[in-house]
Amino acid sequence: MNNETLVKIETTMGNLEIKLYNDTPKYRDNFLKLVKNGTYEGTLFHRVIKDFMIQAGDPSSKNAPKGKLLGSGDVGYTIPAEIIYPEHFHKKGALAAARQGDDVNPEKASSGCQFYIVTGKVYNDSTLLSMEQQKNQLRVSNIFNALAQRHLKEIYKMKKANDTDGLYDLQDSLLAQAQTEAKKQPEFHFTPEQIKAYTTIGGTPHLDGEYTVFGEVVEGMDIVEKIQQVKTDHSDRPIEDVKIIKVSIE
Repeated sequence: MNNETLVKIETTMGNLEIKLYNDTPKYRDNFLKLVKNGTYEGTLFHRVIKDFMIQAGDPSSKNAPKGKLLGSGDVGYTIPAEIIYPEHFHKKGALAAARQGDDVNPEKASSGCQFYIVTGKVYNDSTLLSMEQQKNQLRVSNIFNALAQRHLKEIYKMKKANDTDGLYDLQDSLLAQAQTEAKKQPEFHFTPEQIKAYTTIGGTPHLDGEYTVFGEVVEGMDIVEKIQQVKTDHSDRPIEDVKIIKVSIE
């Protein structure tokens, strides 16, 4: 299968055409299965956040009454992550799979049906540089926290004994270890492709590497723009339903 599959999504606000990437085959094949089954027909864009993304694919949104809280519907399974990064990233128009948070889903498995299309915003070079620095600093913090977990009994004993000096010494030691470990890993930097996209068309760079991106909009971004402008309630659900009428393989 050399050519990327095109899928047409007809909505009450206009039509989109998306292409599905071949290097995320689990997601491509699952999406096509749901299209053939008619799973998406009649579902809503149930979560819309301007300058961030529009989300759809919740089966429980079909014929949902006004004001009903949506977003928890599924098809009874999740899909293992296929995060192809940095080749696929959260540029404007990217198609990605929704998922539960890392606290309950550390493997980053995705919903079997819910997806979102990135709108995001445009960033300047200095903001992207700050994001790079934050990501690299966060890596040190994560290593430090993992090391601290291994010394919990020791930390607890020191706290019980009010051994402040011992706690500070251990903290310094673990921080030095974390910094040494972090230096063994390559520093995070955005690729030239990411920088170009995020400083021109925009996107949501803080989601990169965290969610599976498995396609992109190739026609109809004006419709995506219209959808992200609609009025929403306190749960980010559009006041007036934005419905998927039909999805078909081109």
